[in-house]
Amino acid sequence: SYKSEVTPRYHARETAVRRAGLEHAHVVMGSATPSVDASYACETGAYALFRMDARYGNAALPSVWIADMREELQMGNRSILSGKLREEIEKRLEKKEQVVLFLNRRGYAGFVSCRACGYVMKCPHCDVSLTAHNNGKLVCHYCGYETPQVHACPSCGSPYIGGFRAGTQQIEQNVKKLFPKARVLRMDGDTTKTKNSYEEILSAFAAGKADILIGTQMIVKGHDFPNVTLVGALAADLSLNAVDYRAGERTFQLLTQAVGRAGRGEKPGMAVIQTYHPEHYSIQTAAEQDYGTFYEKEMDYRRLMGYPPAAELLAIHGAGEDEAHLTQAMEYIRRYLIRIRGNREVQIIGPASEAVSKINDLYRMAVYVRAPQEEVLAELREKLERYIEINKGFRTVYLQFDFSRKY
Repeated sequence: SYKSEVTPRYHARETAVRRAGLEHAHVVMGSATPSVDASYACETGAYALFRMDARYGNAALPSVWIADMREELQMGNRSILSGKLREEIEKRLEKKEQVVLFLNRRGYAGFVSCRACGYVMKCPHCDVSLTAHNNGKLVCHYCGYETPQVHACPSCGSPYIGGFRAGTQQIEQNVKKLFPKARVLRMDGDTTKTKNSYEEILSAFAAGKADILIGTQMIVKGHDFPNVTLVGALAADLSLNAVDYRAGERTFQLLTQAVGRAGRGEKPGMAVIQTYHPEHYSIQTAAEQDYGTFYEKEMDYRRLMGYPPAAELLAIHGAGEDEAHLTQAMEYIRRYLIRIRGNREVQIIGPASEAVSKINDLYRMAVYVRAPQEEVLAELREKLERYIEINKGFRTVYLQFDFSRKY
């Protein structure tokens, strides 16, 4: 699933397929939550599909409870833990069973939501969440749309609107206060900085030296702890509000992987998913461990919005030390693309700042180009490359072309 974000840009899956072609070999890809792109490749016959419908050892799937955090707030609970999750943790501690608390931090940076009704500030043009900037504005990183920061929810009028601020350290403190006798381990970027710390934490938990393990996505991928009978997914919809059209897919994958950590031994498992959007299809299908239904609904969304794999998308990433010069260069790229697209069905979005707009003193912007066929995007890219080559104004701008392929 790795995709390089630096030069040379490549996708590990595409590289493996290409290598296999050169070596006359087969590629076997396995996942409980395959990407939408890979499933589409199976649907179109590019890949062969083999299903494993039973859990290993015929173990039963965990039961899942969806906790609506809007209702928790109405009942006066402002804690990071819902009443149901707190109750289930107490039961596990009494029975000497283990608990995993997973904080879904993907996409947490900057999005604004209402804790009373779950409303999220979204771009009216791109259906992705707006990002809060220090200048008091909410910005769309796909098309550049801006609106002033809000102090009351536009949907319900509640003042409880803002960004998400809780981290694993804060959750650890709350858990220790609520369950003073519980032995707690935390696993995140801060606690795994030293050599072997990752293995030491997992080994200690596997050996039963802790009752509760708290962490980010690094604790939900592939680990097998037979005594874990409860998983709590905290802030399940953070990744749902990421500045990316794949937000629903990433949310489903993370939650399905998290839920799958419970009940892997002989004891039955349970998961509690805490969310402000209990009705969202990625939350519902993850709770039911139903990939087929999720894929159908996600593809309906991709077709409606014209996102891959239903259509082709080319991202042109630009970076430069001079922000004004970079902005001008990306605007020239947009104008040139409009000139050469002719009457073809091509949509040009941006230029807009990247989600992280500055790294290592380089400002970053992007232009997105959508079209039904990859051949059209390839032709536009070739013409654009020649245009960039003959215009010396682009020489101080770093440019990358990134195709979101269908598979």
